[in-house]
Amino acid sequence: MRFEVPQFIEIEDKIFGPFTWRQFLYLSGGVGLAVVMFLTLPFIIFLILGVPLALLSAALSFYPVNNRPFSYFLEAIFNYAKGQKLYLWKRKTETIYKNETKGPDDKPLYATPPNQAGHTKKNISSLARKLELQALQKPE
Repeated sequence: MRFEVPQFIEIEDKIFGPFTWRQFLYLSGGVGLAVVMFLTLPFIIFLILGVPLALLSAALSFYPVNNRPFSYFLEAIFNYAKGQKLYLWKRKTETIYKNETKGPDDKPLYATPPNQAGHTKKNISSLARKLELQALQKPE
């Protein structure tokens, strides 16, 4: 038995003519509020408030930003404006490794080997030289 597998599941269904449900709601709400403003407010106030509202509803309906709906873009703008913008780095005082720790009988549990602190650069360079020589001497 053969079954058809749906191919385009991310695409919203067209419900009202060429519009999806979301597009229809944005358009009908924006145009409806613009019509109410046109009928009740003076024309100058309608131009100041109603036209930007109609443009916003058109952008919410049709204008994608980076292939995502405009509503996600507006949400990101709101979260950025609402959020904290000053990030300060604060050093934590907790240390994970200490050079010397004393046990219950006041003896150090572990300590750094002597003369290690001053010779780390020399030890690293000699180790690097040894590894290079081993790599050169290895038969292929």
